[in-house]
Amino acid sequence: MIGVALIGAGNWGKNLARNFASLDGVELKYVCDLNEKVRRTMSSMYPQAEVTDDMNKALGDDAVDAVVVAVDAPLHFKIAAAALQAGKHTYVEKPLTLTSDDSQTLVDLASEKNLKLMVGHLLEYHPAVNYMKQAITSGEVGKPLYLYFHRVNLGIVRKVENAWWSLAPHDVSVACYLFDAEPVSVSASGHAYLRDGVEDVVFANLKFADGRMAHIHVSWLDPHKIRKVTLVGSQKMVVFDDMEAAEKIRVYDKGAEITKSVSSYAEAITLRTGDILIPKVPAGEPLKTECRHFIDSIVNDKTPLSDGADGLRVVKVLEAGTKSLQRGGEPISLVVS
Repeated sequence: MIGVALIGAGNWGKNLARNFASLDGVELKYVCDLNEKVRRTMSSMYPQAEVTDDMNKALGDDAVDAVVVAVDAPLHFKIAAAALQAGKHTYVEKPLTLTSDDSQTLVDLASEKNLKLMVGHLLEYHPAVNYMKQAITSGEVGKPLYLYFHRVNLGIVRKVENAWWSLAPHDVSVACYLFDAEPVSVSASGHAYLRDGVEDVVFANLKFADGRMAHIHVSWLDPHKIRKVTLVGSQKMVVFDDMEAAEKIRVYDKGAEITKSVSSYAEAITLRTGDILIPKVPAGEPLKTECRHFIDSIVNDKTPLSDGADGLRVVKVLEAGTKSLQRGGEPISLVVS
């Protein structure tokens, strides 16, 4: 049995509690939260767990093998560092930390103590995203050219964390995962319409070394609720619409081909439009898959898919985007000179 302690059982933490408690071979031993109402709710739902406002109880218990951190992002570094120092495998909700220096410290600490460090990049465990990944690796889409993301809605308006840090980690992680690379530069522009200094809407561009691009649009001030990823390849195009109840993936057999005339060396562009495929994508809750993956990485001593290095590269992109926002959209290089 893997003993798990959850630190932070609020809006998202309660979902983690439900999933870890349901896994075979896992015992939810502690639920830690400072909110008395949350503790009362957790006590009634998980009577087998010790519910407390003192996380040090969990960190000091040898029966706890792993700690799950689901508190507000500014506290991620402090609590994750304490968990690793206590010798616990550690799962941290996204973003890993708020600075790349802090993320690097956690990566180094996990390596030094031979512990698993995993970040909650949920969409890397989504069957639809993994369908897109397979479409790239199998060559189905041809050469992947660019991605674009829409993650918009009306609300929830945050008081401190802007739309870039709140919403974009999902899309940055997916872009890096699908392209199996990190961008070389980031540019972002946005505006704070509702609260001074807290951007409600951000448009960002990620450029990769080989010419591939990813465009990200995030906002909580929009008339539509959209959660969509579009992948354009040289042979086919794939759209993942997470608002669809069943038909989440559509594959478009569309493309443009450049042909040369041997006699004149002239070029011609031919547009091709074929069928639209709606494949059957496996059902299941991505969060449960993610939680199971964390436990499996501990049991089988394997590196998690969304490990600390993955969390670090996403934070680097978020940092660069923040600098670009502050500099009016100036591209920020991620390449160390």
